[in-house]
Amino acid sequence: MKSILIVDDEPAILMALSHLLSNENTLVLTSSRIEEAEEALDRYKFELVIADIRLSGIEGMEGLELLSYVKGISPETKVIIMTAYGSDEMKDSAYKRGAYHYYEKPIDVDDLTKKVEDCGIPVMVKK
Repeated sequence: MKSILIVDDEPAILMALSHLLSNENTLVLTSSRIEEAEEALDRYKFELVIADIRLSGIEGMEGLELLSYVKGISPETKVIIMTAYGSDEMKDSAYKRGAYHYYEKPIDVDDLTKKVEDCGIPVMVKK
């Protein structure tokens, strides 16, 4: 079974992405705080982490910190970074830290699905 960790401070995004990506072959865990996410990363092996950059307000950069944390403990884990407050500097920083992909919200769901499948994780479209 494949596993994905989704980290975002917006419950609606956690719920929507979890619904989209979870299926009988894929376990999806969610977290709204970096501390919870790090605990999950210490306990479980994830093929993919999808993380928002800002988890605590306008100045937050926890998603980039989490990206570095993931790459430090599990270099093979793919990390997709997303943000509603993107910039070229932020995008460059994400890729320099090892991001697999970077999205500015709103996310193109079809493109996200393809990126997840490119990581070897099956996505079954729900009707």
